[in-house]
Amino acid sequence: MNLEIIPTGAALAAEVRGLDLSQPVDDATFAVIEQAYDEYGVLFFRDQRITPEQHVAFTRRFGEIELNIFGERWSVPGCPEIVVVSNITEDGKPIGVRRAGENWHSDMCYTARPPRGTILYAIETPELHGLPLGDTEFASAAAAWDALPESMRRHIDGRHAVFDFTGRKRSFQPTREEIERNPPVRHPIVRTHPKTGRKCLYVMRDDCTGIEGIAAEDAEVLICALADHIVKPQFIYRHHWRPGDLLMWDNCTVQHRAIQDYNLPLRRKMYRTTMGGAVPV
Repeated sequence: MNLEIIPTGAALAAEVRGLDLSQPVDDATFAVIEQAYDEYGVLFFRDQRITPEQHVAFTRRFGEIELNIFGERWSVPGCPEIVVVSNITEDGKPIGVRRAGENWHSDMCYTARPPRGTILYAIETPELHGLPLGDTEFASAAAAWDALPESMRRHIDGRHAVFDFTGRKRSFQPTREEIERNPPVRHPIVRTHPKTGRKCLYVMRDDCTGIEGIAAEDAEVLICALADHIVKPQFIYRHHWRPGDLLMWDNCTVQHRAIQDYNLPLRRKMYRTTMGGAVPV
């Protein structure tokens, strides 16, 4: 295979060309992919045609699959590891989670062991007279850390924030059991990537509800300031989806949000997996 890694030119993200993910990926090729994943934070593969089983198998190369409440409600039949993300309804019922991820966030940050990464495979994507809709934006929380003034770095490095499952408005009402299964947790607001050693900001509105050692009002100001800093234009890559895209992102160094600029009869259908949970450090 003539494998190519082509950076987007943004602060993050690269395209991988010359690889058919429906075929086995040998260890040497996988090592190149994994190194690029750690370096660029976002990788995407165009024009893929894979089965749910192949999607799951590729995900497991990066770590054990993390199940979450979306999968308990909306999963691919026979593949509970895959969450369906879609606006499509059948027999009057949604086939997947509809309005997920509209605000900037890192997946499952409210858990004690957030996933290493997320993989999203595009089955159907909306477009209007050739204009692609339903983009996803990605922000480099590592580049955002690099750009902070030294005084701010000293002020926040080593501090921990509280992340609360109930802090964010969701597209569905979680049950009492789901809330009890996800109690508030503490994570460092400056994380270190376990492979590259690169530091990044791990702060976001809603999910991050306070910072230890800082008064609530001051903590809210700091959280908002850092959250806004992470998503400045110079740190962002915006992905225009096409059917057959498989895209993966690193949940340590990358935050993302879904652009909800479409509705039925324009259809969107994605398959999502998350993998490799670890305690943030």
